[in-house]
Amino acid sequence: MSKEPKGFGQGRRPGERPTKICPVCGLSFTWRKKWARDWENVRYCSERCRTRAKEKAC
Repeated sequence: MSKEPKGFGQGRRPGERPTKICPVCGLSFTWRKKWARDWENVRYCSERCRTRAKEKAC
């Protein structure tokens, strides 16, 4: 029985998890378990960056 990762980031070491770049601060952030269901729609690294993006749009 092989040990393959269960999900997109589950079962992988932190260095092997998928990453994205935050469009507001420019920093990279990695997959988190709480984002497992919605990883495709995650755009910002934090709540702070999400609110800053909304402020800039107005």
